[in-house]
Amino acid sequence: MDVDIDFPTNFDPLEYFENAIRASMIKKGELVKHPAGAYFQTIPIDPKTNLAAIPHKEAANLGYFKVDFLHLSVLDWFSDKNQIRTLLRQEPDWSLLEDRDEVEKLFQIHNHFELVDSVKPTTVIELADIIALIRPGKRKLLATYLADPEGTRKELYNVVNKGDYKKSHAVAYALTIVLQLHLIKGGIL
Repeated sequence: MDVDIDFPTNFDPLEYFENAIRASMIKKGELVKHPAGAYFQTIPIDPKTNLAAIPHKEAANLGYFKVDFLHLSVLDWFSDKNQIRTLLRQEPDWSLLEDRDEVEKLFQIHNHFELVDSVKPTTVIELADIIALIRPGKRKLLATYLADPEGTRKELYNVVNKGDYKKSHAVAYALTIVLQLHLIKGGIL
């Protein structure tokens, strides 16, 4: 089990938490640093790498709890939460989603212009629906969704397979895209 928390790209949990232990994984037969994970509980440490001696997948099976500090580049543009809250209270320019070049700049949906163009989102939940539709096995719901978005959402957010998004994840990602739309409109991205 793990928890994901988004941070600016320069955040390193080991700089802030002296007892944190960097998570590890096996890559090409070697113990290497996990890109985002850290442990805040006692876990064996590999003396050669100074990483958790137990790779993260095995550690999870043993009951260790990993926190992933995910680097989200859109957060680099903000100095405090109030700036983010202010922008999220403002309606974005949804027409930016009609431009392939602009969509290609956006988190999660950059390779899915045709889907965005089909749905033509004008709300956060519609944008979240697009993110959920991208997942494996969910794209088949597009025609049904276009005919009846509200009626399709229950199936759209039914988590069956690994990789399916819960509604909470999809909405959080959609809000990240809203921030990016504001930055694009402001000429920053």
